[in-house]
Amino acid sequence: MRARPLTLIQDDLVDYDTAMERMTDMVGQRQQDARPDTLWLLSHPSVYTIGRRTPMSHLPDPARGIPVMETGRGGQLTYHGPGQLVGYLVVKLDEDQGIVDYVREVELRLVEALGKLGLPAERRDTPPGSELLTGVWTTETNRKIISIGMRQSRGVTSHGFALNVDGDLTPWDWAVACGMPDVDMTSLKRELGAASMDEVRTAVAAAFEAS
Repeated sequence: MRARPLTLIQDDLVDYDTAMERMTDMVGQRQQDARPDTLWLLSHPSVYTIGRRTPMSHLPDPARGIPVMETGRGGQLTYHGPGQLVGYLVVKLDEDQGIVDYVREVELRLVEALGKLGLPAERRDTPPGSELLTGVWTTETNRKIISIGMRQSRGVTSHGFALNVDGDLTPWDWAVACGMPDVDMTSLKRELGAASMDEVRTAVAAAFEAS
């Protein structure tokens, strides 16, 4: 894996709309070489986000009271909430690298971070004709712990990943996550019995060479 040091920005809870506005500004700055490659770590209040291909049947019952926001990233429905670490990646890709290549790199870096935290994990290749298996899965329990949805514009990436640390997993059961009705979403706390958000942030930042 090529060296790719990133500038690290950290926030706690940021509304999704506010985060999208700031991320869009970051992308514009990176396209003009006015800022370095950046990893922004944060969390969101409870919200579902959907990709452009998400079927209406995958959405939660509105009576659950959690807003649903359409987003420009790839992928299907994802839930965000407190206790989840979100990472937005604003990175200028090399000329020989496409967004699929970079998503694979993101997966591998996150597998490394989880390994340092004591949780064996893996990325998966998608069989022909199947829903994309983008993300990171636990090796021993076969559960999905990280969702990834990204895009690129004029050679610069946006959006990123969501790692479940110690938040409530129940909202995942109210919708069809990642386009996979049978997926079992998990968290570090569920797998290891305990999880520290500060430790997770440190491990993720280190895996992305971010400071």
